[in-house]
Amino acid sequence: MTEQIGPIAKRMTKKLYDAFSPDRLDVINESSMHAGHQESFDGTGETHFRIRIVSSKFASMSRIARHRAINELLSEELAGAVHALAIEPAAPDETVRW
Repeated sequence: MTEQIGPIAKRMTKKLYDAFSPDRLDVINESSMHAGHQESFDGTGETHFRIRIVSSKFASMSRIARHRAINELLSEELAGAVHALAIEPAAPDETVRW
């Protein structure tokens, strides 16, 4: 079964590609994993995401600077429907666990 990519994930993906020209990018909707954490949340929609991104633009940036750059880029989404964002940024020569 292939997961449908929603409009928020599409918008975030485009912004990340345009800003960072990544070698690898995964925008993962983890909303369903959070069902029941709040009484009114059933896990549907696009509220919780994980971003795994590898870009040469991160080579000269600290980990906190990478997170800040991504949070700033996606500030519109974070001010709207996106409740949680896990960020896993790396430069091409760095080892990742995914």
